[in-house]
Amino acid sequence: MIKSTRIESIDILRGLVMVIMALDHTRDYFHYDAFVNNPTNLETTTPFLFFTRFITHYCAPVFVFLAGTSAYLYGTNKSKNQLFKFLITRGIWLIILEIILNNLIWQFNLHYNLIVLQVIWAIGLSMFVLSFLIYLPKKALLIVGVILVVGHNSLDGIVMQKTNFKSIIWYILHQRNRIILDADHSLIFAYPIMPWLGLMILGYCLGTLYKKGFPATRRKKYLLGLGITSVILFFIVRGINIYGDLKPWSVQDNPVFTFLSFMNVTKYPPSLLYILVTIGPALLFLYAIETIKNKTTDFLIVFGRVPLFYYFMHVLVIHTLAILAIIIFSDNWQIITSLSPPSLAKQGYSLFIVYIVWIGVIAILYYPCKKYMTYKANNKNKWWLSYL
Repeated sequence: MIKSTRIESIDILRGLVMVIMALDHTRDYFHYDAFVNNPTNLETTTPFLFFTRFITHYCAPVFVFLAGTSAYLYGTNKSKNQLFKFLITRGIWLIILEIILNNLIWQFNLHYNLIVLQVIWAIGLSMFVLSFLIYLPKKALLIVGVILVVGHNSLDGIVMQKTNFKSIIWYILHQRNRIILDADHSLIFAYPIMPWLGLMILGYCLGTLYKKGFPATRRKKYLLGLGITSVILFFIVRGINIYGDLKPWSVQDNPVFTFLSFMNVTKYPPSLLYILVTIGPALLFLYAIETIKNKTTDFLIVFGRVPLFYYFMHVLVIHTLAILAIIIFSDNWQIITSLSPPSLAKQGYSLFIVYIVWIGVIAILYYPCKKYMTYKANNKNKWWLSYL
């Protein structure tokens, strides 16, 4: 493993959630009826399918949270103005990549009939806003982050349907929705940024625990305390069942599905409970992994150090494999020219096959990611690598 000044525990956690991310996206393209059935719909799901989806809930929030932490660490040896310039330009760059590159590799549609603004968009726009907020005192910034994460569910009752300037701003901030641009083009705001911004701000504040000279024992104490508190708060607030998520839980026909209902939290936008149940264990993982180093952690670091490269590559590989599977195994060739929910209904494979393909995808990506990681480590003087 290449020596680096990077904080390994953060890269390990990021690498872990990115490996898990590939499972979710493999399921999107390969699982039977994935395009027409929701894996968290208690009327149609199974416990194993629900778990397959739930475990991947950790990906986006940890990805966004650690983007904030990395932003703080990037700025530790730079002036505020230098950090501002980096964050605002990288934020704009990520938004461009989301619109042009990410939509292309997800859909293979050169006409861009449907633009979906997903996690890269959320990170980019949040980074853009964070570039201005870094001038606030740390305590004020922490308060802003907490208010956005804890308080945004109080706005759940505000629902808009029209397409005008006011509603579009609201879709960007808090309500997932689709707008029609013209007869052939539409746009989906899949990741309303208000809670994602709050999460990135909290991740930025967490970076203070990793600044040079901060005592490791004190950092671990904070990580343990914050992680345990988040998990306990999840069970308390979820148990009260009044606030913190769009989906109240309810008693089902059997204890297993009652538990699934309890754990079935909202991702779009991420509810307070969704963030508590994902970031809490992530903090505990950071606490536990800090002094551990073995072949598994070395494996995960490879992906954790090239997150953007990995993200685009894994979608490209999964989508390409799905097309090849259709060509080789399907007698319904016409769906290749129309990869939409109606054409993909009744297409796909069992969860067992999904897991096999997922393992194959990770194997395919490991060496390209390792090579790129090595290239980045050996070319730290190239400024443009910080944008990739």
